[in-house]
Amino acid sequence: MQGYEERLTAPRSWWFIAVLIGIATGLIMLPLGPVPMVGGLVGGGALAAVAVSAYGSVRIRVVGGALLAGDARIPVEALGRAETLDAEEARAWRTHKADPRAFMLLRGYVPTAVRIEITDPADPTPYVYLSTRSPERLTAALAAVKA
Repeated sequence: MQGYEERLTAPRSWWFIAVLIGIATGLIMLPLGPVPMVGGLVGGGALAAVAVSAYGSVRIRVVGGALLAGDARIPVEALGRAETLDAEEARAWRTHKADPRAFMLLRGYVPTAVRIEITDPADPTPYVYLSTRSPERLTAALAAVKA
């Protein structure tokens, strides 16, 4: 059985921006003195880093006959055909082709994705859209678990 695990980490540029936010917060606090400036530098940078880390901590896993994507746990029996989407198709499914009932775990900094149909008649969700850096590996892992 082929497993799959991916963490959709934030790009390095976002960490640089978090550092810049810390510096900007420190500069804003500078008129109040050196101690508030250091507090603003550390506090602002830490809050920005926590935000970047939290946003980039989402995982996609295929484990124990289930697809775990963020907070969702979907048994593979409820999944239909998985479609690998290149950057252009992924953008179309994020925008004008999107269904408001779909479960979407998307990250704008990940250009490729997988769209998986939901076959459970009791579930109103038509499909699952998952941003992934390796869509072929994810579809292969789902096919291996289904087989």
